[in-house]
Amino acid sequence: MKYLPVVIIMAISMMSGCQTAGTDNPFLKAYDTPFEVPPFERIKVEHYKPAIEQGIAEQKAEIDAIIANSEPATFDNTILAFDKSGQLLNRVSLVYDNMRSANTNDALQAAAREITPLLTAHSDDIMMNKALFERIKAVYNQRFDQELDSSQIRVVEKYYSDFERNGANLSDKDQARLREINHELSMLTLHFGENELAETNKNFELVIDDEADLAGLPQTVKSAALEAAKKAGYQDKWLFTLQKPSLLPFLTYADNRSLREKLYRGYFMRGDNDNEFDNKNIIRQMVTLRAERAQLLGYENHAAFVLDVNMAKTPDAVYDFLHELWTPALKRAKSELAEMQAIVDREGGDFKIQSWDWWYYAEKLRKEKYDLDESLLKPYFALNNVRDGMFWVANQLYGITFTRLDDMPVFQSDVEVFEVKEANGDHVGLLYLDYYPRDSKGVGAWCSSFRDAGYDGDKRIYPIATVTCNFTRSTDSAIPALLSWDEVTTLFHEFGHSLHGLFTDGKYRRTAGVVPRDYVELPSQVMENWAAEPEVLRHYAHHFETGEVIPDELIEKLQNSSLFNQGFNTTEFLAAAILDMDWHTIVPGTVIDDVDAFEKESMDRIGLIDEILPRYRSTYFGHIFDGGYSAGYYVYYWAGQLDADAFNAFKSSGNLFNPELAAKFRKYCLSEVGEGEGMDQYRKFRGQDPSIEPLLERMGLK
Repeated sequence: MKYLPVVIIMAISMMSGCQTAGTDNPFLKAYDTPFEVPPFERIKVEHYKPAIEQGIAEQKAEIDAIIANSEPATFDNTILAFDKSGQLLNRVSLVYDNMRSANTNDALQAAAREITPLLTAHSDDIMMNKALFERIKAVYNQRFDQELDSSQIRVVEKYYSDFERNGANLSDKDQARLREINHELSMLTLHFGENELAETNKNFELVIDDEADLAGLPQTVKSAALEAAKKAGYQDKWLFTLQKPSLLPFLTYADNRSLREKLYRGYFMRGDNDNEFDNKNIIRQMVTLRAERAQLLGYENHAAFVLDVNMAKTPDAVYDFLHELWTPALKRAKSELAEMQAIVDREGGDFKIQSWDWWYYAEKLRKEKYDLDESLLKPYFALNNVRDGMFWVANQLYGITFTRLDDMPVFQSDVEVFEVKEANGDHVGLLYLDYYPRDSKGVGAWCSSFRDAGYDGDKRIYPIATVTCNFTRSTDSAIPALLSWDEVTTLFHEFGHSLHGLFTDGKYRRTAGVVPRDYVELPSQVMENWAAEPEVLRHYAHHFETGEVIPDELIEKLQNSSLFNQGFNTTEFLAAAILDMDWHTIVPGTVIDDVDAFEKESMDRIGLIDEILPRYRSTYFGHIFDGGYSAGYYVYYWAGQLDADAFNAFKSSGNLFNPELAAKFRKYCLSEVGEGEGMDQYRKFRGQDPSIEPLLERMGLK
């Protein structure tokens, strides 16, 4: 999953702005749309750059005014003024960033190559502005003498830390080098993402013209492939791509082993084909530059720099955590492999299982052990039913309601928009849902926003959250889009992120909703727990044709198989998380000659078996090279301690929707979470430190 935090540090997020008055640029005017949502139908690629240039100019003027103020630096005239600066820029950037990831095109990618260096330079101009930093430092040094409340002191301390961590204290020479590094990294990041998108959506396809090669595939999968082929200009053929809704069903069900290998090789060789889209040289440069930047800023390596502001604090703490899970996970994976190899041997297969065989034989093993076939589940998971089910869970927990709004501005015709209200009818915000793959969209699923929650004086600014997924669209008008179980939990997951954004409440942009990276996944992962509960399943899992509620027999099978393939799932994840840490704990000055060799050495060191690849190989590890998760992929399992412990509190109370616990979770872990450090906020909800036992039990590692 790729997640954009609800509020990002201003210096890192960078914002976009506008042109001059008297133009048709829609970013220049107040939005004359319902709920003041972006007027997507009027926004064109050519509007972004002039808007950003004007936004930069406006924020520079606002900062110049802060510096020119002859009065002594105070919270109001310095910290608050800075916190409120760049609003025009911020408004546009949220649209720009979301469109680059969810609805890009060649023109927007070309524009990004011009816009990215502008934003990077503007960020550096702010964070290395010595005059501005001196005023911030003055407030910081007197923060306990100015009658500030705890929220204001926290904002002061966060901004002071931001400036230190972004080079404000460096010499002129070191600042100049830091600017060079930041510029290079921003362009390399952009290039990496463009390559990954092309390698996934454009540069590989498996076209099948012999129906016999489709043996084993469910009819819905074959129909989707036939429709995809038609759209691509192939008649009477079937097309499979590297997008997960196409890739995974083929790997799971296709009997043709050689074609499974061909498709999976296409997937795991992305960015590693020694062509114009190869990412190896980009990786070499990025990790070297990140290490040098960390050293400039006084840290041993990039991971130490990143983790210093996370709950984990140090690379050693992360490694210890990952290795604690690694040994039992790998042991379980090897056991799963042995069971699958036994199936191969029984069937007379004269081969050892390879990585492209795992999904196929795992599905056979699941049927054998639990009599559970994914194709039996999917008819109960119509997309709209799942959506309404997660809305129902949120209503039971928090009392909020969701009302679909038609005739709203959208960036794609099939995007849905919902108004979110409190139980008393008060407006909370809007939720955009973007479900289906397209060539203009990145892979995976994520949550972001078109407007962040905040305040303009005493006036509430209501958020606009957006959830982006890549679920298979139905090819038959009589059949709705049907989700796999993994897609069901993905939708609940991203919805949890959106609740974080919708509930965020805080006076100051720097702290409202802002959490450490290893806390970010708590709001999302905790929501996944409700999806599998029998009480919840019976509410939303209804057969799309008959309306029949999912039978208890299927629920029991789903529950019994909850630990199935956990060795594989945990091992491939941990391998990627360790690979991430290895890349970002290199000693500054280290020269990486061979990216593939570095990756192999990393995986050999922990004993990863050949039959399992890390969830993301380096050359398409967008989370860490294009998504803000560098030295941070571990956070999903780190937050897993919190979400498993939190849900255990609900379960142990005897009420899945315990109103007292729900109110405390909303207050301390979602709405006011930016008012304190992540673990402190969690303790306010839980009344104690989280236990790792519920996580180990859920993973089957205890």
